[in-house]
Amino acid sequence: MNNTKVENHENVIEIKDLTKEYKMFARKRDRLIETIFPSIKKHGVFRAMDNLNLELKKGEVLGILGKNGAGKSTLLKMITGVVIPTSGEININGKISSLLELGTAFNPELTGMENIYQHGQVMGLTDEQIKAKEKEIIEFADIGDHLFQPVKTYSSGMFARLAFACAINVDPDILIVDEVLSVGDMAFQLKCFKKFEQFKKKNKTIIFVSHSVTDILKNCNRAIILDAGRKIFDGDVKEGVEKYKRIIVGMDARQSKQGILTDAQALKQNKNYIENPAIKNDVVWKDHFTQNDNIIEYGNKMAEVIDYGIFDTNNNYINVIENDKEVVLKSKILFNEDVSDPIFTMTVKNFNGIEICGTNTLIEKVYTGEFKKGDIVVVEFKQKMPIAPNKYTISFSCTHFNSKGELEVLNRKYDALLVEVLSTKDYVGMVVLDSHISFNTINERGKK
Repeated sequence: MNNTKVENHENVIEIKDLTKEYKMFARKRDRLIETIFPSIKKHGVFRAMDNLNLELKKGEVLGILGKNGAGKSTLLKMITGVVIPTSGEININGKISSLLELGTAFNPELTGMENIYQHGQVMGLTDEQIKAKEKEIIEFADIGDHLFQPVKTYSSGMFARLAFACAINVDPDILIVDEVLSVGDMAFQLKCFKKFEQFKKKNKTIIFVSHSVTDILKNCNRAIILDAGRKIFDGDVKEGVEKYKRIIVGMDARQSKQGILTDAQALKQNKNYIENPAIKNDVVWKDHFTQNDNIIEYGNKMAEVIDYGIFDTNNNYINVIENDKEVVLKSKILFNEDVSDPIFTMTVKNFNGIEICGTNTLIEKVYTGEFKKGDIVVVEFKQKMPIAPNKYTISFSCTHFNSKGELEVLNRKYDALLVEVLSTKDYVGMVVLDSHISFNTINERGKK
């Protein structure tokens, strides 16, 4: 049930005990039998949303994460009134504009201009209010004379542009965005993101659904994770993204804490490692660096990242990276089981959790081959780091594709090391370019 009033005036959305169930029939005739004879139950029940509770305050930008089928679209459709809940309450305080299913209010027989007014009326605007927004919508859509042609003649790109322009320019209190900020060409996408940023600056409440964790990290100040219709996380965006990453490789937060040893425990318990003469007396690299107390680790431990470090080209430890000089990032991998074609990786992230750069042996087309239980390999990534001066984290991992072709995480150590990047010259943006600039006067003043 949708109401327009909320009990707490600070909240713009209050969701209480929200549940949505769908009838599931094994055969078509079962549906017919139940329709004719309601007392005969021939259906099972699929619960798409399971007793969800959620409160959103003004100005919050909520990112919703979850695998396909987790209930994200079902939740948004219930908030916008497209789908009726089986039970529970959704209380709204403010006008909602949804970018969930663009163009659902459009009539294909009407022209684009006529649909602008029809869409506005559906949103509860008067003709005078729509007229005040008309120019802004037309300029944003930028579809030229097609505006005066029936919508059914539009390409999918033109349709999306007009629908997005109508939805985004009604000045809502609550904006719902579901994977649609990349409609149209690059120039139009830029306009979409700029408009999205304007909404954030106006302290609008936004619900943002995306499979791109980078977009969630950049745009949201709160995250929830849905799994099988249940809310299993609600809180800090970075923490939510890391939990979601574990979920999509089949390891939730509980699994990641079970059966995982510290590096010291692993070394003590692994006879192959202790007795390997090649590394028996080796120093521990990571002890020479600033390690992250809140390192994020998970994996099935078929292989382990047991050590890592940052070095210059003369193999000296370095705690500060100069972005115009080559550095070597090293990780040491111990194999606890036989593994075929492991993928060795390194990633650089900023303190907001956004991946700035990284690579792996799969991307670089480096064939790794077969490894036996007890083998140890040192992996080196040698490159310059032409990124903006700032503080970053370095991550290392080892993965592979199992016999089913699924990516399997053997061991990931996210945000393992903390490092500062310095620059010898000024810069603009996130990347420091090694640009060589020249110019040539081709027409001196006063000469023809």
